[in-house]
Amino acid sequence: MGLREIFYFGEFTLETEERRLRRGTETVRLAPKAFDLLVALLQQSGHVVSKDELLARVWSDSFVEEGILTVHVSALRNTLGDEKRPSRYIETVARSGYRFVAPVRRVDAIHGLPALNPLVRPVELYECVGRGRSHMLAGSYSEFPGAATAFRAALQIDSAYAPAHAGLACALCAQAALRMVPHVEAFAEAKALALRALAIDGTCVDAHVAHGTVLFLSDWDWLAAERSLRRALAIEPAHPEALVQYGGLLEALGRLDEALHLKQQALARNPQSPWLLVQIARSYWHQRKYDEAIAWARRALDLDPKHLLAIGLIRGVHWKRGNLEGFLEEDLRRASLFGARQEALGHLNQIAGELRRVYVDAGLRGVRQYMADMPDDARLRFDTTLKQADRRAAFYGEAGRLDKAFDCLDQAIASREPGMVYLAVAPHWDSLRSDPRFGERITRLALVGAP
Repeated sequence: MGLREIFYFGEFTLETEERRLRRGTETVRLAPKAFDLLVALLQQSGHVVSKDELLARVWSDSFVEEGILTVHVSALRNTLGDEKRPSRYIETVARSGYRFVAPVRRVDAIHGLPALNPLVRPVELYECVGRGRSHMLAGSYSEFPGAATAFRAALQIDSAYAPAHAGLACALCAQAALRMVPHVEAFAEAKALALRALAIDGTCVDAHVAHGTVLFLSDWDWLAAERSLRRALAIEPAHPEALVQYGGLLEALGRLDEALHLKQQALARNPQSPWLLVQIARSYWHQRKYDEAIAWARRALDLDPKHLLAIGLIRGVHWKRGNLEGFLEEDLRRASLFGARQEALGHLNQIAGELRRVYVDAGLRGVRQYMADMPDDARLRFDTTLKQADRRAAFYGEAGRLDKAFDCLDQAIASREPGMVYLAVAPHWDSLRSDPRFGERITRLALVGAP
């Protein structure tokens, strides 16, 4: 008995021996050379196939110009509905060739035995999941709720579709990490969703990414998280979310150069993703390369002027450098984007004026001490992030209130604040690093020392 290949990707099924491509139950017509080209890409999915290799394989019996590839790839994208960017199926790799980027499941069926009929799912399911992924790649505060909504809609259509469970898990993790939702509850739901996705399909790359993300951000189980994310990359080496989450994990463990390299690989796949640009900026922030951090954050803002993560990074760099004017400018900008009322903006401007006066007299350290002495309600109106124990810990450390800083730090660790995963490397903890108590906390979390 011989073998025949069947490929499943998105809503499509391709049977090589029958030379048939189907979308659901509908047969899709392809020109013979376009079919051969698609097979060649599918057989090496996730990898670059050079132009020379494609020409030699598909047009082995004739001499043709390289331009014929462009024509057939364009026709193939049109047939697959892959005309938007970033590509959903066929990615152009500049000066090299092409890569099939969507997850592919390959089945080798034996001649003479009936092949299992693939599960036919409605197109609306894939559209919902695609919308969710687009929201995630935008990566701003306003996009993550849309991602969760899209993935929940997908689960309403088909509750047994692993990528929808995994996508919702990642969306919840993103919201929890940004404190958009209560993090303990969100991580608990995300973990259940990730495990459900793995139970449905243990080969689903998104499921392994989701599980690794929860193990990293919530469970603080560095070794198990690394195993899950490495599994995901073994299935799909160029998966953007897997590369970024693994990069984040390596960053938390102090492996900063490796982390940046992984994130750069992800960006090469999706160069117009504001979320990925901010991830690169964050890597430079952790490396204390502040000029580069600002440059990459501004690239994200060029694509999305309201990207609050990018604004927050620029704000943080100004604060670390003692640039009070830049810090206040970004702070007011952030408040405006959050929709602060005119009265609140007026209050912020009033405090900003007072901070400028203190800055002239006592410099940035004086400003930090002044803010530390503010009544809690006034300080929180100026900077709402100080509601979070980890932010208060960093703030009190910079103001020289070390006992209070470590009290807040212990509260943050006890409540498993998501930001604690970067305790060993983030610049805003530098004021605490020389204190032996800080090393004790690093050891407690099984992290490494400062870079």
